[in-house]
Amino acid sequence: MTLSLRGRLLIGVISLVVLGLVASNVVTYGLLEKSLVGRINDQLTAHATRDTAVAVLSSPNCITRGPGPGSSFPRDTTVELLGGDGTVAKACQVQVFGASESTARPVLPSSLSPDGSDTPTSPITVDGSGGVTHYQITAWHEDSFGGQIVVFAIPLTDTESILSQLLVLEVLISLGVVAATAILAFVIIQIGLRPLQKMGAAAGDIAAGDYSRRVEPATPRTEIGRLGLALNAMLNQIEAAFEQRTASERRLRRFIADASHELRTPLTSIRGYSEMLRRGAAESPNDSNLARRRIEEESVRMSTLVDDMLLIARLDQGRPLEATPVDLQVIARDAAADARAVAPQREITLDAPDNVLVAGDDTRLRQVVGNLVRNALVHTPAKSPVEIAITTQNGSARLSVTDHGPGLPADDRERIFEPFYRADASRSRDSGGAGLGLSIVSAVVSAHGGRVQVRETNGGGATFEVQLPLVPATKS
Repeated sequence: MTLSLRGRLLIGVISLVVLGLVASNVVTYGLLEKSLVGRINDQLTAHATRDTAVAVLSSPNCITRGPGPGSSFPRDTTVELLGGDGTVAKACQVQVFGASESTARPVLPSSLSPDGSDTPTSPITVDGSGGVTHYQITAWHEDSFGGQIVVFAIPLTDTESILSQLLVLEVLISLGVVAATAILAFVIIQIGLRPLQKMGAAAGDIAAGDYSRRVEPATPRTEIGRLGLALNAMLNQIEAAFEQRTASERRLRRFIADASHELRTPLTSIRGYSEMLRRGAAESPNDSNLARRRIEEESVRMSTLVDDMLLIARLDQGRPLEATPVDLQVIARDAAADARAVAPQREITLDAPDNVLVAGDDTRLRQVVGNLVRNALVHTPAKSPVEIAITTQNGSARLSVTDHGPGLPADDRERIFEPFYRADASRSRDSGGAGLGLSIVSAVVSAHGGRVQVRETNGGGATFEVQLPLVPATKS
């Protein structure tokens, strides 16, 4: 069974606490036991003397009381004398005030032999009887009793009682600490993982199609907070990418529909005139010439439309253009001259300094300026003036074409550079073209690293402004 992250963290915390408590309890128990037994050993060393042994073992009733209350003499100390065969020849107790007589005695090890070969040189722990579990003993050969072994034994009853109480206390405290730690750890882990739960819920909503869903960010200073911010940033990019893809697909569908619609008209005309010629309906030379001329005109129109669409497609793919120094003033001057020739009744002015050099493709830049001027001539009254101006500022050249016609509504200004878009839906294709002129302007300007925009002219009309980077001046 796979545990959840919450379960693994909780088990890990509890395990660490349990290990720490066990280690500390073992160390505490061992140190206290060593201290208590060491104190008894010190008492044995201090009181297990020849004089004490002689006084105790020589007393008539074999029970000798130590000093009064407050005495440091060990309570219920047992003094035994081993006979030559290793058995206990005499056993006595040394009692202090407040101690009761006891029948308990140590169980001496068989290693205590009369010859003294196995007599311990330092205190050791042995089992006890008569209600006492263990004794701490020391032994030596005493010349006063003919070299027999004298054994001093102090019961470990108090020591074991203290250690038992300590053990119970450690267990109870440890259980309480583990329980409190488990509860506290669960609460802390629950609070800490709550942002992750929210992230999981948000991810589920996003997987279901709600791309606007976002994660509630936690404190940015925390790892989860930074994760939430990074996730939101990623979701913003994903949503933007989906929106961009959707918009691109929508534009592509509209482009295909518009292109098909635009191509259908010349194709229909060509087909109609071709059928007329094939069936011999054009009997007179004038009708035949008209049919051939119209077929040629519609073919040229269709070819121009296809060329314009291919140009926009190539520019959208980022294909590089020829980049040479081009004088924008010369291009604007030629465009103004062409416009005057086409519309001599119009007032067409040019305000531009000399030698406005930009890096670009001369043919495409002429197409940009020509399309803007042609757009102003077509969509404004016959005697409405057109103004062409060029300025330079901050390393950029700004070319503007201003008319004083009906202008463009705000909604049209936002979409005017889309392919096949016409601001006036009632405008015929013969008078207004296919709607690719301004799209070509936008694509060419973008390919040159510039930008184009349209705004309302003061007093009415539309002003198209193209911004292009100037050629850096060379130091002489």
